[in-house]
Amino acid sequence: MMTPQVLEEINKIFIAYIEQKQLRKTPERLAILEEIYSRTDHFDADELWISMDNKNYRVSKATVYNTLELLVECNLVVKHQFGNGKNLAQYEKSYGYKQHDHLICMKCHQVIEFCDPRLQTIQSKIGDILNFNILHHSLIFYGDCTKENCEKNKKANV
Repeated sequence: MMTPQVLEEINKIFIAYIEQKQLRKTPERLAILEEIYSRTDHFDADELWISMDNKNYRVSKATVYNTLELLVECNLVVKHQFGNGKNLAQYEKSYGYKQHDHLICMKCHQVIEFCDPRLQTIQSKIGDILNFNILHHSLIFYGDCTKENCEKNKKANV
């Protein structure tokens, strides 16, 4: 859940970034940021635009796409190319969220997050052994949901 403190912090970061780039601080850009941080899922740009349109925000698709790129540049949003059959970039908020990795169902395209502290240990050990400063990593496992968990099966059985 997004607290007023988190909203204030992400707004400050974003406003400082767009001012540094000498871009305009518009209500639409800030509304997009707030909408993203009110979400709990991965999303593509069109899903974000539709969600905002359904809430009667008057924001163009171009503004959504452009703002997403700015948010990625200032590290408030992470962009993924999961290759999960959708062939669309997927996004998720990143400020204040711990490192995690992903499972992708090849049937229903569901994205499942997981965190295993052993991966951080492996990353640190590899960095030490190879004298390499690892800044971040991305790990994606592809497979099929178990029959009970698959979103495709859930929708078919409804």
